[in-house]
Amino acid sequence: MADFKKDASDLLEYIGGSDNISAVTHCATRMRFVLNDPAEADVKKIESIPAVKGTFTQAGQFQVIIGNEVATFYNEFSKVSGKEGVSKDQAKTAAKQNQNPIQRAMSVLAEIFTPLIPAIVVGGLILGFRNILEGIEFQSLGQLMEDGVAQFTNSGEPIYNRIVNVSQFWAGVNSFLWLIGEAIFHFLPVGITWSVTKKMGTTQILGIVLGITLVSPQLLNAYGVAEATAIGEIPYWDFGFFQIDMIGYQAQVLPAMLAGFTLSYLEIWLRKWIPQAISMIFVPLFALVPTVLIAHTILGPIGWQIGNWISGIVYAGITSSFSWLFGLVFGALYSPLVITGLHHMSNAIDLQLIADFDGTQLWPMIALSNIAQGSAVLAIIWMHRGNKDEEQVSIPAMISCYLGVTEPAMFGINIKYIYPFVAAMVGSGLAGLVSVLSGVTAASIGVGGIPGFLSIKFEFWPMFFVSMLIAFVVPILLTIFFEKRGIFVPKGEVDDAPTIETSN
Repeated sequence: MADFKKDASDLLEYIGGSDNISAVTHCATRMRFVLNDPAEADVKKIESIPAVKGTFTQAGQFQVIIGNEVATFYNEFSKVSGKEGVSKDQAKTAAKQNQNPIQRAMSVLAEIFTPLIPAIVVGGLILGFRNILEGIEFQSLGQLMEDGVAQFTNSGEPIYNRIVNVSQFWAGVNSFLWLIGEAIFHFLPVGITWSVTKKMGTTQILGIVLGITLVSPQLLNAYGVAEATAIGEIPYWDFGFFQIDMIGYQAQVLPAMLAGFTLSYLEIWLRKWIPQAISMIFVPLFALVPTVLIAHTILGPIGWQIGNWISGIVYAGITSSFSWLFGLVFGALYSPLVITGLHHMSNAIDLQLIADFDGTQLWPMIALSNIAQGSAVLAIIWMHRGNKDEEQVSIPAMISCYLGVTEPAMFGINIKYIYPFVAAMVGSGLAGLVSVLSGVTAASIGVGGIPGFLSIKFEFWPMFFVSMLIAFVVPILLTIFFEKRGIFVPKGEVDDAPTIETSN
């Protein structure tokens, strides 16, 4: 077992001493500090410590990459610093002192959507698999027959069978999987309202009940609102002197978020005024009932309209004559958005696009950005091969990127050197341009990196694979070119990097 006593002592000194530490905790590979004065941390000296693989600051936390032995290092650091760790939630709360209002808002979004990611990933995989079963025609399965009549398209082309047309087993599997897919995406508001109450520290079961009232089978399904409005058949609750439309908010994000925060703040306020002896009865009653009423009369319609505006603006940008520019800019800038935390807003926009337009063209570009960052790291691994210390960070970071998680690569390697980060941005931008111009659309979100093709509608697979190739090749070539020519290379980095001999 490694002896980290000296490294821990050095880290304590270089970070500004115990008095500069407001809170400290650790995750799977990193020490996470909330510093009273981040400027006191000497990053250069910290990164010279043998046990340290890199540093970065995110969401108000100064994070020091240690690796798989971080728990051992953390215990040693606690001994020399006299600082006991706090929970991750407590560290996040303390970190807010170092965040501006925008960063705090994005942090809130992250804390709401992060618990939902496992379900969204599962849902994306299920929708991708169902797309293969029911959405792809296979000529080898023969022409589709209905009542003994061969089917053709309007242009006279034969329509071929899909897997569900010729196999009862797979038709049953396809139907069964929709039980899960519907639960994840159509009933997403339940997850959102629960997650909001969890983040706010209020009663989570009330959040779940509130979410159910937004998607109850008693309500008109959100997907049927347009048709029902056209024929004037919107159901309503009749209170005599006023009426409330009985409209559901299936797959809607903003109405659920607004309702969830209203419930939480109302509950917090009520607990201040209602005596504890009767709070068990009256706090849930006076928090839930008014919130449900407000959700269906004010918050739901407003949230729906705002969501439609946002998705409409994004969709207009993607489908306009300047769509190539949108794809280029979004593809290039997504990684910098990750640094600021602003990327969390894309989840809500993606889900709104799926609800409004049955697909999103943003998610393919996010998956491509993951690949581009990973490829830039791959180029660094090749150029710096033999650097065993760096490979402890770079190789796992590259794998993580290709599976859809870019933070280790960006903060551990690409931003440190700058030029691979720029190369990844260029590659991601070009890949995004091709993706948008080709109309590549994802049916769901959650599956990023190389497995991201499973989220893409089958008819767009060929062009998505072309875009993936661009995101793979361009960052590798540019990273090598930049390093050899000293472009975007910080002074001293080229001299420190291993020299690779090449033949002409």
